[in-house]
Amino acid sequence: MAKQQPKVVSGLQLWQWRYEAIQAAIASNVPPAEVDWLLQEIAGLDRLALRLESFKNWPQIQMEQPLEELEQLWQRRLHDRLPVQYIAGVTPWRQFKIAVSSAVLIPRPETECLIDLAVAAASSVSGHWVDLGTGSGAIALGLADVLPEATIHAVDYSLEALAIAQTNAHNLGFADRIRFYQGCWWEPLEVLKGQFSGMVSNPPYIPTSILPTLQPEVVNHEPRLALNGGADGLDCIRHLIEISPSYLQPGGVWLIEMMAGQADAVRELLQNQGSYCNIQIHADLAGIERFALAYISAEL
Repeated sequence: MAKQQPKVVSGLQLWQWRYEAIQAAIASNVPPAEVDWLLQEIAGLDRLALRLESFKNWPQIQMEQPLEELEQLWQRRLHDRLPVQYIAGVTPWRQFKIAVSSAVLIPRPETECLIDLAVAAASSVSGHWVDLGTGSGAIALGLADVLPEATIHAVDYSLEALAIAQTNAHNLGFADRIRFYQGCWWEPLEVLKGQFSGMVSNPPYIPTSILPTLQPEVVNHEPRLALNGGADGLDCIRHLIEISPSYLQPGGVWLIEMMAGQADAVRELLQNQGSYCNIQIHADLAGIERFALAYISAEL
């Protein structure tokens, strides 16, 4: 039986590791602030203890990972560009702490705006809402939080992603509010056709040719299934525009995230489909046209 590595270290040991990790981060052009964020998550240290370095004198610090394992992962951060969120196994999103692994896309801060747009667009706080391509479950969790009387459905093609999403729903107290389905987009929800009040999605939207130019943290570690949007980046969005009207109620909300530069094409696709009205493009906090919102016409 393999000997388990200790998960308790002295403050002095951790202080020394932190110092060396920060120097290595600077040398490798990795933000040194990631070291302290990681220690907050893995060693439970607070910002004040880190800033004052008061933990240096603590006799014992309980770690979630052995220091040797943390060092191995940190080396992967520096040399393989493994995202720090995958090392910690969590990422902050809205007011939640969401579990992540390499099976899911790391939820981005700009995606948080989808939840605010959804609740502002909702004509009713009840009914059926769906997060298509749920990944970590972030959007489904956000919807369950702001639409407490709605039933939230979450679909993903990846069973590994669904396992993470279900863990998050359980950990954050939403397990009884979100239903999970494995499958491709709307397909598992055939029985509820025409009954949805709203659909929210952060689909793959990166053109295939652009994928190799992305940061190594993204292209080498995040799931390609969640990134690759086909030749023009619009394959999944085009499908969602075409199929969604048969699943949404008249007046139902259709809301997606997209890439910078795709707004005009998405607006045109929505207009040409003929089932949508009140088409809107919304910018993220950086002023980038990031979200498309539309309603299903009542006179279909």
